[in-house]
Amino acid sequence: MHRVSEATICRERVMAEKIAAYHDTGYLILPRLFTGDEIGAVAAEAEALLARRDLIDTQNLRCRWQPSESGGPCLFETFDPVIDIAPCCARVAADRRILDALGSLYGDEACLFKDKLIFKPPGAKGYGLHQDYIAWKNFPRSFVTVLVAIDGADRRNGCTEVFAGYHPQGCLSAEDGQYHELPADAVDETRATPLELSPGDVAVFGCFTPHRSAPNRSNRWRRQLYLSYNARGDGGDLRATHYREFHDWLRVKYADHGKANARFW
Repeated sequence: MHRVSEATICRERVMAEKIAAYHDTGYLILPRLFTGDEIGAVAAEAEALLARRDLIDTQNLRCRWQPSESGGPCLFETFDPVIDIAPCCARVAADRRILDALGSLYGDEACLFKDKLIFKPPGAKGYGLHQDYIAWKNFPRSFVTVLVAIDGADRRNGCTEVFAGYHPQGCLSAEDGQYHELPADAVDETRATPLELSPGDVAVFGCFTPHRSAPNRSNRWRRQLYLSYNARGDGGDLRATHYREFHDWLRVKYADHGKANARFW
């Protein structure tokens, strides 16, 4: 008769405790999910992508810039999407360790919805308080964000900060298809939790979990792979549909700022 080892039972018990805590708080941390070698490969790939001057262009819908806290020129910060140009990132996005953890959260298979590589260089501003849910027609309410730490993340370099326990309230802003920052009084500051991560750690939070990040006031990068998923029962594989809608939305926004020739490549 096959006997389940004590180590397996212990891992399953720990995971069950984490899932229960996730449903209570709206986030969880999975320490050391990826090895140093695995994250080292992703870090090397991120370095190589920064040299892709054929891609990093203000007209490319794949690219994002972030204001500099000093008031200087905007800083390149993000490839969105990234897995089609980064095989190491693609392997992480499809890794069973992430998919199995999300499957336990959902009670269903997880489908990749969105993938970004955020560099957050020194001096880059952070993001105001918000939720990730946006009320587009095909936007899943099961949406979760998975942060894979490439560099260490702490308060000094602008780690993400989540506010526990608000997710059962759903969307805290108008469901009008636009991005909204939340007012400071929408949350209790005592519920703030900084997601301080070491390379290889993974954090997960739901689309209704309020969060923010401070500027990177260190001399270190805070590179993270931001992967988003939905439950298969909540729309199925929506990634291609999302990026078509997202790029249409971006083209309108770019045209409003005088960039009528913006396109994706």
